Amino acid sequence: MNKTRSIKSKSLAYCLLLSLVIPSSSAIIIRHDVGPASYEVQPSRYPSVFFMERQGNRKVCAATVIHRQWALTAAHCVEQTLLGNTLANDRDFAVVVAGQDREIDAVIIHPDFDMSDAADVDLALLRFKEPSATPRVMPIRLQELEIGSTVSLLGWGYFGLGTTGRQYNDGSLRLAMNRVTDVNRRFRIEFDDPRDSASLALPLEGVPGLGDSGGPALFDSGNGLFLVGITVGEIEGEDFSEETQGKYGAIAVYESIAVHIDWIETVIGSPAPFDS
Repeated sequence: MNKTRSIKSKSLAYCLLLSLVIPSSSAIIIRHDVGPASYEVQPSRYPSVFFMERQGNRKVCAATVIHRQWALTAAHCVEQTLLGNTLANDRDFAVVVAGQDREIDAVIIHPDFDMSDAADVDLALLRFKEPSATPRVMPIRLQELEIGSTVSLLGWGYFGLGTTGRQYNDGSLRLAMNRVTDVNRRFRIEFDDPRDSASLALPLEGVPGLGDSGGPALFDSGNGLFLVGITVGEIEGEDFSEETQGKYGAIAVYESIAVHIDWIETVIGSPAPFDS
C-alpha cells in the first residue's frame, strides 16, 4: 500500500521533499535524455520565488511571495530549517528575495498541519518584517486545476535523472514541466518515462527533488503565471528508497492553493488577489 513519507526524516509519515537525513539542494529530477542545461533557469526570471536557507552550496526549501508582506511555503520547512528556532529565540530570520535582504518576523502555520498525519495541510505563511513593493508578487489562481493541466515546477533541491533518481546538489535553480494526474484536495504529478511507448512525457518532464519542499507549482493561464500548488512530498511505494528518490514513476504531491484560499485571506487580512 502506498503512503507518503518525509524525505527529511525516516520517522515521518510522508516523504517531505526537504532534505532527508542528507541535506538537499540542486533542483529537480529530469529526463535522462535531455541535457541538464535545458532545465536551468536564472532566479531573476522568477523574482518572487526564494530559497529559505543556505547550507554550503545547498539551498534548502523554497517560498513564494504572494503579497507585499507575505510569502507561502510548506509548513514542514519551518521546522526543518532554522526558521522556527530563530523566531522562537525572538530573532528575525534573514532571507534574500530578488536580491534584497528581507527579514521574516512571524510564521502562521495552517491549523490542520500535523506531520504524523498524511491527510494534514502542509502550508505556512511567512510574514516579512516590512512590506515591499518589489518583487512583483506571484498571483494565486483561485480555481482548482483539472486533471491533465500542465504545471511548471521550480526548485533548488537535489538534481538527478529519471533513470537513477537523485544524485547530487549544486545550488542551481531548475524548472521542469509535468501534467496533473490526480486532483483531490491535493494534486499529484507522475514522472513519465519517455522510453515507454505509451509515455506522455513532456519535453522538459521532471519532478521535485530532495530540498524542493515549499517550492511552487505554476500554471500558465495565457495571461501570465499563477501559483497553484506548493511542493510537499512524494508518494512512497514498495520500491522507494532514499537513494533512488525521483526515478521514473515517482509521484509528487502538492497542496492545492485554491482549496485553502479562505485561510490565506483570513491570515493576510484582505481578499485575493494580493497584487495591489
